[in-house]
Amino acid sequence: MSARELDAAGITDPALRTAYSHCRRLNARHGKTYFLATRLLPVERRPAVHALYGFARWADDIVDVGEGAAAPDERSLALRRLQDQLDHGLRTGTSGEPVVTALADTARRYAIDSRHFTDFMASMRLDLEVSQYSTYSDLERYMHGSAAVIGLQMLPVLGTVVPRAEAAPHAAALGVAFQLTNFLRDVGEDLDRGRIYLPQDLLSAHGVDRALLCWSRTTGRRDHRITEALTAARAVTRDAYRTAAPGLAMLDPVSRPCVRTAFVLYAAILDAIAADGYAVLHRRAVVARRRRAAVACDGLARVVAARLRHRLRGSAVPPGHPSTVDTRQPWKEPV
Repeated sequence: MSARELDAAGITDPALRTAYSHCRRLNARHGKTYFLATRLLPVERRPAVHALYGFARWADDIVDVGEGAAAPDERSLALRRLQDQLDHGLRTGTSGEPVVTALADTARRYAIDSRHFTDFMASMRLDLEVSQYSTYSDLERYMHGSAAVIGLQMLPVLGTVVPRAEAAPHAAALGVAFQLTNFLRDVGEDLDRGRIYLPQDLLSAHGVDRALLCWSRTTGRRDHRITEALTAARAVTRDAYRTAAPGLAMLDPVSRPCVRTAFVLYAAILDAIAADGYAVLHRRAVVARRRRAAVACDGLARVVAARLRHRLRGSAVPPGHPSTVDTRQPWKEPV
C-alpha cells in the first residue's frame, strides 16, 4: 500500500521512496489514532503527512526522558545535530537522514513555511530545560511550537476552500487541542518523567501541587482536589476544540473526513477520561475499540461521498460553495 501512495504522489526517486516509507512506518507504529485518520486522506497526500509526523516523532524521541533515555547532555547534542540536519535539508533538499530527506521534500512540494519547523525545534529545546509551566500563557508559548505549528504545517497538505490565512488560526487551535488532550491523558506518565504540563496556576487554584500529584501517583489513592483540577483542564481543552471546529468546513472537502475523524477520536479521549473518573494518574484512558471503529466507518463513508461529489462536479463547484461545507458541530455529534 505504501508503494501505491508514493506512486500517486509522483515520488519516483528510490532514496525518497525509502525515506517516505521509513516515516510511514513510524506513523503506523507510534501514532495509531493519527495513522488511522491519515488513511482517510486522498492517497497522494498521505506521504507528506507521514513525513511531517515522522520528523516530529523523531525529535520527540530525542527529548524523551523516559526509561532508557540518553543523558541530558547527549539529548541536547542529538537535538543540535537534528537542527543542523534540518537546516541543511531545507536549504539543499538533501540529507543523510531519511526523516529529514522526506520532510525537506514535503516542505518543498507544499511550500511549507520554514519558520514552522524553526518554532517546533525551539519548543523541543524547551523540553530539555523546562519541567513545568507557571501559567497557561507560558504553556501557550511552548504549545505554539510543539503543537500549533503542526496544524500550520499540515494546512498546505490538506488544502482549503478559503484563503489559507483564514483557516490558519483554526488549524493551530486544533494542534493545541490535540496536545492538551495528550497532556491530560498522560499526566501520570509525564510525572514519572519529572514533567508537569498542566499549568501551575490551574493546579494551585484547586490546591494541587507536585507533591500531591506524586503522592497520588505513588500510592494509587485519589484526592478530590486533583479531580477538580483535572476537570478544569478538561474544560480548557474543550474550549480549544470549539475554537478549532469552524476550520473543518474551510478544508478541501476531500480532506475533511480525515481531520474530522482525528477531531472526533481525540475529543473522545476527553470523554473516556471523564468516564474513568479522571484516574489519569493511575492508568491511561482509552477510547473503546467499538467507538473507534464506528468513527472510522463514518469517516470512510464521508470519504466516499466527498470523492464522488468531486468526480461528478469537478471544477464546476467554486470553493466555499454551500454544498461543500459541513456546518455541523462535530464535538457535539454522537458517535
